Amino acid sequence: MQIQIVEIIDQNGQLVAPQWLPIAEGVHRQLRPQLPADYAGRLQVIAANGGRLIAAVAGEAVLGLALWRLIENTYEGRRLYVDDLVSDETRRSQGVGKALMNWLDGTARQLHCDVLALDSGVQRASAHKFYFREGLHVSAFNFRKVLQ
Repeated sequence: MQIQIVEIIDQNGQLVAPQWLPIAEGVHRQLRPQLPADYAGRLQVIAANGGRLIAAVAGEAVLGLALWRLIENTYEGRRLYVDDLVSDETRRSQGVGKALMNWLDGTARQLHCDVLALDSGVQRASAHKFYFREGLHVSAFNFRKVLQ
């Protein structure tokens, strides 16, 4: 299977491959089922706030995707932060996640980032095994307070 990485929302926040957005939605919902019905509208807001979207594709199928952004902070410097990374549940362990991570790593280096980072829910043990194999490590706790 030949995997190609396609930018759907580019580094300028522009929707450059709109034909992939409805196809990517189904894969994205495997990770984030709570996404609103207006998926395209939500992604436009995220893009306006720095989010970028890539997809791993083969033929007409989206095999996986990553939503990412650049963040500058005081404790790490410039970081490429991955909001969402998901491989289609029927395509796991077939190199999709590896292809996405390689693209993200290369892009982080091109953008002179100091760190490539992501958060992952504590329940996602199989994803954690993948992240450890990819050279990521647990460096901090993530604390949050839901505001309702």
